[in-house]
Amino acid sequence: MTSKTHSLLFFLVLAISMPALAAKAPKSAKAAKAPKAAKVEKKTEPASSKSEILLSHSFRTEAAAELQKLVDRFNETNPAVPVKLVRQEAGGKPVMLNILRRTQVADFVADKSTFKPLYGVMKDAKEKLEVSLSPDLKAGVSDEKGRLVALPLAYATPVLFYNKNAFRKAKLDPEKPPTNWEQMQETVIKLGEAGFKCPYTTSWLTWIHIDNISALSGSPVVNAKGELSFNTLMQVKHIAKLATWKKANVMQMYGQRNEADEKFRDGTCAMLTTDSWAHTEFRDAQGVELGVAPLPHHEDGYIKRQFTLADGPSLWIASGYKAPEYKVAAKFIAFLLTPAVQVELASIYGHLPLTEAARAALKSKALRDRSQTLEVAYASMNGKGASNPLRISAMDAVRIITDEELEKAIDSKLAPKEALDNAVTRGNAMLKAKPALKKLLPM
Repeated sequence: MTSKTHSLLFFLVLAISMPALAAKAPKSAKAAKAPKAAKVEKKTEPASSKSEILLSHSFRTEAAAELQKLVDRFNETNPAVPVKLVRQEAGGKPVMLNILRRTQVADFVADKSTFKPLYGVMKDAKEKLEVSLSPDLKAGVSDEKGRLVALPLAYATPVLFYNKNAFRKAKLDPEKPPTNWEQMQETVIKLGEAGFKCPYTTSWLTWIHIDNISALSGSPVVNAKGELSFNTLMQVKHIAKLATWKKANVMQMYGQRNEADEKFRDGTCAMLTTDSWAHTEFRDAQGVELGVAPLPHHEDGYIKRQFTLADGPSLWIASGYKAPEYKVAAKFIAFLLTPAVQVELASIYGHLPLTEAARAALKSKALRDRSQTLEVAYASMNGKGASNPLRISAMDAVRIITDEELEKAIDSKLAPKEALDNAVTRGNAMLKAKPALKKLLPM
């Protein structure tokens, strides 16, 4: 693989990890605020009118450098009006192209006049938008008619990673990972008895253990009135189980974001629940023979296993610019969607490809490479990963509250029911004060 291709592919993985400020980010770091969606007056000269198109981001220095290499590759074919990177500033005005985390989207689209739908930009520029996205990739980026208003980038879904070497040491079958949480309990106990100080850990606490565990069990996170309701018996039992494991030292917590990924990579932890793209970080992990399985679910006689959700950053286009500028923006997006780039991105860095053609090509390559992660991810979503469009983790203010309460429960500082009741009560108060938070795409 050439260094140029590697640079091209690297930035989208960082786009996924950046919502978490990366696994190595300081724990005290606060989530960046979304760029304030200020209305652009017709007489205002766009910031990118001087023969360049601006692309905003909130990446760290090293990530921005890799993104710059991607932009340079595009600019080689479009030198007249190049794309220029700018850093996304809290409270700043949107530029033409904006890479937004899911938590930023609600603020960005609160005023519909601040963005232009992707499908319209591509149509006006006479650029093809031939992406047959499955439902799991459309959540939050399509309108009521199914038309794309933004471009999903590096999407993923939660899975279970496990170290086959650790399983062998604990005399467990490395080809039979746990499929439900009862089997998970048996497994963590055996791993603990085999001497592992961290049999199991998890990243993305709310995203995995509220949004996705609820989706797998068919338990809505909101009720018929649109109020948060993730404090039902199923969720309480699940968090209580995690608290029991933590108290018994067969589960460890390392942070609310993706700090735990590194603890799996370095061999400290035997099992990890995190997003599917992370398998690219574990390929060369010393002492880790990577196994992957669908996120475990809660089995009972009434509800069959449902599906997990897809999530990731997306690219949004601001309003207030000129037709020639939008034409360049459309070319840049078409560049990102070229089949070769899509297959390369997905096969090397693990995100879910945006087209059926790329999925088919990737499946063949995955079989040759003996890589199961993406197939496991697709099977886990079962084509319905957008059926529950509301994610608690997407509403940053509510996610922070929920993370706080979940940590108290898992650390046995609060009873699980009390912690979840608190999270729901505090979250609903937040939504009452800011109802736009739960409208990820108020078209």
